Amino acid sequence: MKKLMILLLATVLLSGCASIIGSNQKLISLKTNPEDAKVLIWDESGMVVFKGNTPTQITLKSGTAYFNGYDYVVLFTKEGFPNRNVTISSTVSGWYFGNIIFGGLIGMLIIDPLTGAMWTLGPKEIIIDFTQPIKEEKTLPQK
Repeated sequence: MKKLMILLLATVLLSGCASIIGSNQKLISLKTNPEDAKVLIWDESGMVVFKGNTPTQITLKSGTAYFNGYDYVVLFTKEGFPNRNVTISSTVSGWYFGNIIFGGLIGMLIIDPLTGAMWTLGPKEIIIDFTQPIKEEKTLPQK
């Protein structure tokens, strides 16, 4: 029993909290009305990471490299409708702050940042309704 407790403690201390609880892979759901819209996703470096049709689900990396979260642009196209695009952004995972209690400095400064587990992606579900008009951005009047 004592060996098990030591092994468990060593595992917690030598890993990051977000790496234990989470992952650097996030499942994103893509839906449209009407269905069967074309979807193109590219990452922040401009590389196309997915081509397909809706409805679909795709797993994207939330972060790679040291302290570098990933962002993506999703382009939806459907014949007869204006194109729509959405940004999927990385934000710091709440589990990353669990390192204050469980993972310590090793988890906070090394493991979670290196594995990309310190990041999460959002939104987790994107629903595009082509039948609804595009909301125009409000701009301030020019002086």
